[in-house]
Amino acid sequence: MRLYLINPSNPLVAITNVRESFWNRYRVWKPLSLMVLAGLTPPEWDITIVDENLRIPDYNAMPRPELVGITAFTSQANRAYEVALHFRRLGVPVVMGGIHATMCREEVMDRVDSVVTGEAEGIWRQTLEDARNGVLKRFYSGGFAEINDVPMARHDLLATGYACGAIQTTRGCPLNCSFCSVTAFNGARYRQRAIADVVEEFRLIREKTILVVDDNLIGTQPEHIDRAKDLFRAMALANLRKQWFAQASINFADDDELLALAVKAGCQAVFIGFESPSPEGLQEIGKKFNLLKGRDFHASVRRIQRHGILVVGSFIMGLDVDKPGIGKHIADVAGQYGVDHLNTLFLTPLPGTRLWDQMKSENRIALDTLPEDWKYYTLTFPVARYKNLSLEGIIKEMIACDRDFYSMPRVLHRIWSNFWQCRKPFISVVGNFSYRNNLRLSCRAYDEFKKTIGNRHTIVQES
Repeated sequence: MRLYLINPSNPLVAITNVRESFWNRYRVWKPLSLMVLAGLTPPEWDITIVDENLRIPDYNAMPRPELVGITAFTSQANRAYEVALHFRRLGVPVVMGGIHATMCREEVMDRVDSVVTGEAEGIWRQTLEDARNGVLKRFYSGGFAEINDVPMARHDLLATGYACGAIQTTRGCPLNCSFCSVTAFNGARYRQRAIADVVEEFRLIREKTILVVDDNLIGTQPEHIDRAKDLFRAMALANLRKQWFAQASINFADDDELLALAVKAGCQAVFIGFESPSPEGLQEIGKKFNLLKGRDFHASVRRIQRHGILVVGSFIMGLDVDKPGIGKHIADVAGQYGVDHLNTLFLTPLPGTRLWDQMKSENRIALDTLPEDWKYYTLTFPVARYKNLSLEGIIKEMIACDRDFYSMPRVLHRIWSNFWQCRKPFISVVGNFSYRNNLRLSCRAYDEFKKTIGNRHTIVQES
């Protein structure tokens, strides 16, 4: 029995266009969910994992499979439907899962043979058994998996070509921000894999640099922090000789023992969601956690950096409180915080979020020709109607933000500072020049985006 597990490409996301920039190979992540499902697949299935973000194969030249499984974020949905159509025309049943299939089940069911919602681990073996027996159901509900039943991913099934490996150690997020679908998809309960399993899986990853894909590696409660410390101790004791990056909340800075252990375990950088430069913005999106304790963000960032860990700061543009000038303001605040890299995204109403429900009720979803417009829901295009910023205005603000923060003088200053302080100078170079190079790619993408939207409005007016 031959099984293809496919991660569809998203050609509009500039960061995955490796051919445009050498630096972008450091920003293409492995499709970990497919690798985990492969670890659950019985041995009678011959598995091939296809990641179209590295290369789109000639499916016609490949052997015909008995089943195709596809995962997709919302921005990948259009390509997922194209792939599904190709195989269904060949008479091959197609199963689709992932976050978009969960949030837009009815839409997806019209385009595939079967939909798996939620976390698929608990239902995957049954899905395969039904497919083998020719009784595939139209719908399977995975719900929330038992985290200790999640197997080690099949890291051996993906070809070389990635700069980074990938691993997951926890699931769930209690913060429940209005723009984020993690809580709806993975639940609010913070679940941790067994430490021994995590350490063993780290050993199995061939890449020396690894992305920890947890939405929040350390959690928010004291018991979560204690578990993170135990994990870091075990990783250091195992002498894994890996370097890794992770996402965490700002409380990562609050415990020097935690930071020291993270470094011993191989931590190189942490991605932190600051989201908004103003308290009003944080209240708007429900990120109240960042408002606790009257936090000094600059001091928190410096505390992390003193341990030799780089800080990537993420902000969102397009909140109701954001006004003209927000681009430069975000760049200035990020500079004041002292982050090593800045990642600014457009406020994007993703299906399944409270933000989607709110903007839909207020008729503020501008790109609503669905599913065609899903390809713009990459967080890198303005797809909504923003309270104080026009389409042209918010794009100009984003360009101003990136050009300011990634101006050559500021880039060279950050690189020199990291070199002088012996704080991951190579990673600093890669990150800064990757973002700086993508300014050109982003401007080109914005021009094409505005042209497409403009043509659409012209057609509507003429009709």
